[in-house]
Amino acid sequence: MNYNIVKDGQYKYIEEGEGFPIIILHGLMGNLSNFNQATSYFSKNNYKVIMPVLPIYELPIIKTSVKELATFLENFITHKKLKEFVLMGNSLGGHIGLYYTKIFNKAKGLILTGSSGLYEKGMGSGYTKRSDYNVIKKKVEEVFYDPKVASKELVDEVFKTVNDRNKLIRILAMAKSAIRHNMSEDLPKMKLPVCIIWGKNDNVTPPDVGNEFNKLLPNSNLFWLDKCGHAPMMEHPEKFNSILHKWFISKMNLK
Repeated sequence: MNYNIVKDGQYKYIEEGEGFPIIILHGLMGNLSNFNQATSYFSKNNYKVIMPVLPIYELPIIKTSVKELATFLENFITHKKLKEFVLMGNSLGGHIGLYYTKIFNKAKGLILTGSSGLYEKGMGSGYTKRSDYNVIKKKVEEVFYDPKVASKELVDEVFKTVNDRNKLIRILAMAKSAIRHNMSEDLPKMKLPVCIIWGKNDNVTPPDVGNEFNKLLPNSNLFWLDKCGHAPMMEHPEKFNSILHKWFISKMNLK
């Protein structure tokens, strides 16, 4: 399903449903469709799902950083006049949510799935043969436990992105920023409820990373999905949505 993208001044975003706001933060490649099934489910179950298009490829190189995107998120939240919300992020999106919590600390809860922030591999590597479609196809397939999840549309989009020199430079800059902004010393200070949903077969942020997040965050719950890679909301959307919805009810008193 393709959702309408709202254009509102400098911001572009998807907004679906009515109810308690869930702000979804997409990953480095910026594919909003990765969250299609989560958006559909929660927008039909008394939640307002908001997913801003993060300006990863529009920032000046010197400002292409996790911190700058966290500041962008705060400006967007202020623009939308949101007082209460939870943040959900996959990969780089989770890292942005964590850094936002570090410097602004306004979210009522945080959902991390395959999040960077402690350790990740492959975020900014493997593009020396980016002109070879089959190489990129294999790289995208390795993100998932089931390579069939890597649709031709997804592979085509990644191939196009990494072969755009301006975008590739920013991908590499953002990957370096993610390494610099390691969150290990900050996590114990974050008291908000955190739901961690992790793939047992994640090759990008391996299971040890999920365990470490759970260990360092004082108010977290860790849930595992078997036969699942770096994007649980794509590979096992029904299980992902069910886990998260039950967590909202039990930990956040949301229905």
